[in-house]
Amino acid sequence: MRWLVLLAALASVCPAQGQEQADLEKALSGAGSSPLEYLRAIEKHLEQYPDSARRAELERAAVRAAMEARDDNRIIVYGERVLARQPDDLQILEQVTRALLAGGSKEAWERALKYARRYEELVRQMQKDNARAGVPSGPSAAQWRNETDRGMERALCDEARASGNLGRLEEALALARRAFETYPNADSARETARWYERLGKPEEAARRLADAFTIPDPSSTDAGRARDRGRMGELYRQAKGSENGLGDLVLEAYDRNVALIHTRELTMRASDPNAQLTDPMEFTLAGLDGRKLSMASLKGKVVVFDFWATWCGPCRGQHPLYEQVKQRFKDNSDVVFLSIDTDEDREPVRRFLEEEKWLDQVYFEDGLSRALRITYIPTTIIIEKRGQVFSRMNGYAPERFVEMLTGRIRDALRDP
Repeated sequence: MRWLVLLAALASVCPAQGQEQADLEKALSGAGSSPLEYLRAIEKHLEQYPDSARRAELERAAVRAAMEARDDNRIIVYGERVLARQPDDLQILEQVTRALLAGGSKEAWERALKYARRYEELVRQMQKDNARAGVPSGPSAAQWRNETDRGMERALCDEARASGNLGRLEEALALARRAFETYPNADSARETARWYERLGKPEEAARRLADAFTIPDPSSTDAGRARDRGRMGELYRQAKGSENGLGDLVLEAYDRNVALIHTRELTMRASDPNAQLTDPMEFTLAGLDGRKLSMASLKGKVVVFDFWATWCGPCRGQHPLYEQVKQRFKDNSDVVFLSIDTDEDREPVRRFLEEEKWLDQVYFEDGLSRALRITYIPTTIIIEKRGQVFSRMNGYAPERFVEMLTGRIRDALRDP
C-alpha cells in the first residue's frame, strides 16, 4: 500500500535524532496495517514533537494515508499543509479539491475552486511547455496527450461543481461542456446534465445523460449506467410527459458518441499508430533505421522478442547467448528474432550499438511493453504461429539460457 511505502521510508530519509527517532519507530511499528492507525500514530508523534524537523515528511505521509482511508477531513487538513509548501503537487491538489467539494459550506467550495483552477493552470502549462519542446512522436506522445486531456477534464469538472455549488449555474454549465469537449467521458457528461437540470432544462439534461449512458468509457460501471438510465427517463418524462421518443434520443447519442470516440482515436493514432491497441500482432514498430515493421506481416511465424535497454547490464551479458540461439535457427524461415529497445531516450541507442558492436536490426518498443506487460528486462517473449504468447522468460540464467530458449522455440514450432 502506498502509505506503507512512504512511512517505511521515514526511517531512512533525513532521520530524526535520539529519542524522537526511537519514539517514531515505536509508534509506526505498533500501528498495524490500518491507514487510520498510521494517521493516529503520526498525529500523536507530532503532538509530542511539535517542532520536529521531520514535520513536512510526516504531514505528507499523513495525507497519503488519509487518501487510502478516504478520510476527507484529514485529507483537507494535511493536504492543505502540504500544498502550502508544495503548491504544484497534482495528486494532492485533486484530492483536496474533491474533499472540499464534498463539504457543505461556501467557504469550502471557494477553496475547492481555487485549487481546481490551480490544477487546470498546471496542466495547461505542461501542455504549453511540451508544445514548445516538441513532444516526440510515438506512444509517449499519445499517452501524454491522453493523460493531460484527462487531467484537464477533471479540473474543469471540479471547477464546474464548485462554481455551481456557489450559485454560478451558467458558468458551471460552460465549464462542464468544456470538460466533455476536452475529454469525452461519462463523468463530464453527467456533470453537464447536472447543470442543465439545475437551470431548468430537463430535456437537455436527459440528452447529456444519454451521452453518459452510451459513450464508450471503460471506467463507467453497470451501476452507474443504470442510474443514468433511471434519471434520464425521469427527466425526459418531465420534459415530454412520457418516454415516447426516448429510444430515438438514446440511439442518436450512441451514434454520436461512437463517432466522437472513433475520431479521437484516429487523432491519437496520427501520432501513435499503436494507440488503443492491445494485440501485439497488430502493432507497427519503428526501426532505428527509420523502417516500419507491421507485426501483422509476421503472422504464421514464431516470433521471439528480446526486450532490452542500453543501461541494462544483464542485457549485455545475455546478448552473446541470444546470438547463439539465433544461429541455431538461421535457416528456419518460420522463426523471426526481434531486438526491441525499451529506452525512453532513444538518442544514445545508435552509439551504444556501435560501441558494443551489436549488428542487430533494432526496433523501438512503441507501446509493445504495455501490451505485453513487460515489467522487467531482459525479458524474452515467444509468440506462437497463431499470434498468442507461448512463453515468457524474465531475466536469464547464463548457464541454461541457450538450451532453455532453444527448447521453447522448438516447442512453439511444434505447437499445432
